[in-house]
Amino acid sequence: MRIGIVSETYPPEVNGVALTVRALAQGMARRGHTVDLVRPYRAERDTAPEASIETLDATGVSLPRYSGLRFGLPARFTLERRWREVRPDAIYVATEGPLGWSAVSAARRLGIPVSTGFHTRFDTYADHYGIGLLTPLVRGYLARFHRRSGSTLVPTNALADELASMGVHNVRLLRRAVDTRQFHPSRRDASLRAQWGVDEDTPVVLYVGRIAPEKNLPLAVAAFRALQRRVPDARYVWVGDGPARAALAEANPDFIFTGVQRGDVLAATYASADLFVFPSLSETFGNVLLEAMASGLPVVAYSEGAAREHIHNGQNGIRVVPGNEAGFIERSAALGADIPTRRTMGTAACISVSSLSPDVVIADFEGLLRSLAEETRHERPAAIVA
Repeated sequence: MRIGIVSETYPPEVNGVALTVRALAQGMARRGHTVDLVRPYRAERDTAPEASIETLDATGVSLPRYSGLRFGLPARFTLERRWREVRPDAIYVATEGPLGWSAVSAARRLGIPVSTGFHTRFDTYADHYGIGLLTPLVRGYLARFHRRSGSTLVPTNALADELASMGVHNVRLLRRAVDTRQFHPSRRDASLRAQWGVDEDTPVVLYVGRIAPEKNLPLAVAAFRALQRRVPDARYVWVGDGPARAALAEANPDFIFTGVQRGDVLAATYASADLFVFPSLSETFGNVLLEAMASGLPVVAYSEGAAREHIHNGQNGIRVVPGNEAGFIERSAALGADIPTRRTMGTAACISVSSLSPDVVIADFEGLLRSLAEETRHERPAAIVA
């Protein structure tokens, strides 16, 4: 098949959506399909051009107050022209910005089956960036966006139920995976821990992701300070970047900030820590939780997204009911200070995600797109008003 994939975020940007979309594109190419990838232009690239992945660089601009991320500008006519010349069998639109809307419109006008992905809770971001009054409008836009596609792919049953409550009923489940060869406890590095100034027993709490207001960072800090009152030598390592990093670093000079990490360096950092505290309530999933668990870290998180699906409370991590900040802080501090329990839970966490094969997810993605294409294979392309 020839598969169109449209995303407004893609590596070298480092975030869950970008990495998930790249994994899907590379996986489909490995399975013998041709991928027509559309993404906003960036001068830097983290990989050389790949066989079977043809790329169109769309016009993009940086997000206001968040220069590290970009969104694509409307490009319906460009996409229509491209897809008329070489027609995809199906199109997957991963993001809901202007480029994503244009892609859905172009596909509908050309009669090409199109699926969308619900990856980011933009409606929950509004409060964190001072535009909370726009939340109902953003939520309405997301519902209209996904109702225009042939199907919407989500990683959890909870998200499927939430979309249904928004009037989006064409929802299909596509689980997330984790590379357990890359993320594994064997990557633990005593020399790295020595750089952090800790011995084997001193707890290291880890954060990986965007350092941004929507991640509920004050709660993460409060949880660590509670642990530090029990274990004064505890350390907090932060991997990533974002608009809140400078203020966070200034307010917490004892925190260790590594910047963005990738590959073996990131894997070693995960495995060399002891506890992953994740207080975000804005995630549709949270790929970093699976990476932490595969690396042998117990996770403390609210019972949302990946945590609801994969954490068995008290066995491989801790799930906290949303809104219970005091409980979140107490459970994080208690687990961080309890060496035997956190090690037992870490081992269980690694085992519990060992079967989440990326190959299975790619096969499921292929099947979903093939099914979508076959549903319209014998229909004549018809112009549809966007």
